[in-house]
Amino acid sequence: MTDSERWDHSIHYYPVLMKALPTHSAKALDIGCGNGILTRHLRTRVAHVIGIDIDPPMIELAKKETGLSPGGIEFVFGDFLTYPFELESFDVIASVATLHHIDTVEALQRIRGLLRPGGTLAIIGIARSRIPQGLFYNIGGIVASRLFKLKRTFWHHPAPMVWPPKDTFADVERIAKSVLGKDVVYRRHLLFRLQRRSLGQPLLCPLGRGTLGHRCN
Repeated sequence: MTDSERWDHSIHYYPVLMKALPTHSAKALDIGCGNGILTRHLRTRVAHVIGIDIDPPMIELAKKETGLSPGGIEFVFGDFLTYPFELESFDVIASVATLHHIDTVEALQRIRGLLRPGGTLAIIGIARSRIPQGLFYNIGGIVASRLFKLKRTFWHHPAPMVWPPKDTFADVERIAKSVLGKDVVYRRHLLFRLQRRSLGQPLLCPLGRGTLGHRCN
């Protein structure tokens, strides 16, 4: 199955994530790259993209599926929290469905340190819904997901899963504003994802769905 044929609740919001990125950048980091789908998407905008994952089989699969083309892509095995990246060395940092695997505060603090001034952070993530606050999104998401599955084949990704997420949507919004700044704009999406965006600071997108945007000054 090719990247263009794959569809799931995270891939559905790739266009939202990609729209938030600059047209051209020099260097990007894909946190929790899995089999490298997002890494390959980022390469269409960024000259050099590094995908990092803590799961060795995923790194091997990413290398296999990416092959030698289009070049400018590097996959490394390791924990991005401790991997010896140079501080403020990335123009773009992106991630899909990864932050709920680790401590959100620690992850965002590390990301802020790795992102160069003026860089862009773009994340699609997962958070835990609360009842009754999230009832509309839960019901709407189930209906929308079933309608999409009538037209698209749902792709079951091979990466390890963590469920349920520790943080609620409200928790993620509060933490993001605390770590990245109060100008972060948060948006929750229908297909179980959330979005936060802040012009002039990094883009972060957790998943229930939503996006989080922020560009680092």
